[in-house]
Amino acid sequence: MARQSGILPLKGTIGNITFYKTKAGHLAREKGGIDANRIATDPAFVRTRENGAEFGRAGKAGKLLRTAFRAMLLNIGDSYMTSRLTREMVKVIQADATNVRGKRNAIDGEAELLKGFEFNINGRLGGTLYAPFTTAIDRAAGALKVDIPAFLPINMLASPAGATHFKIQAAGAEIDFEAETFVNGNTASAELAIDATATAVMNLAVNVTANSTKPLFLALGVEFYQQVNGALYSLKNGAYNALALVNISGMPATPGGV
Repeated sequence: MARQSGILPLKGTIGNITFYKTKAGHLAREKGGIDANRIATDPAFVRTRENGAEFGRAGKAGKLLRTAFRAMLLNIGDSYMTSRLTREMVKVIQADATNVRGKRNAIDGEAELLKGFEFNINGRLGGTLYAPFTTAIDRAAGALKVDIPAFLPINMLASPAGATHFKIQAAGAEIDFEAETFVNGNTASAELAIDATATAVMNLAVNVTANSTKPLFLALGVEFYQQVNGALYSLKNGAYNALALVNISGMPATPGGV
């Protein structure tokens, strides 16, 4: 990989050199690699095919999870979130102890490994909200809850410069990775001033299917606003809004199983 220089950066392929643009700048690399047909058929590449199949499933599972939380993610600014989530979903799939390599999948994996995942690496929940909170997932009732005692926003929020208001958001999702479907919901506090006035106790609850047999995910986030002439505007297109998976209930045990 080489970095392009000059006032007219190139894009595309010339001869054996491919020119392309990334966040690191305009780069160039030599074309190469192994013929795709050989990878698809040669026994020497069986592990490559297995890894590719599982990586593909990880990508699809990550996309489904992102879609389930799309309403919250619309106000999150992290261009690397998709690749980071796919990487973590690969770990979920690799934890599948039921299926053979190459056939492992998210539904039989360890969804709990995603707990703590930060959707915005530039605005981590752990570095934004310092107020204590508790979470609970009641699978029988289909209820996902976050409880936050009263707190002083000016003390318990690491708010970005320019922020005058915030709101706390919670979202829950029941995801069927096999059927590629989900049931979701979200709730939020009112927009509150970032000052020394204590908030009310917050009890945020989201409902999905009661007695679900699918993985359940609970996310908690903080969204920041700036007040201008009495109106609230999302701060810097959500660059510092936080959202993380704070509780997960994976596949429930099969009755009579081991």
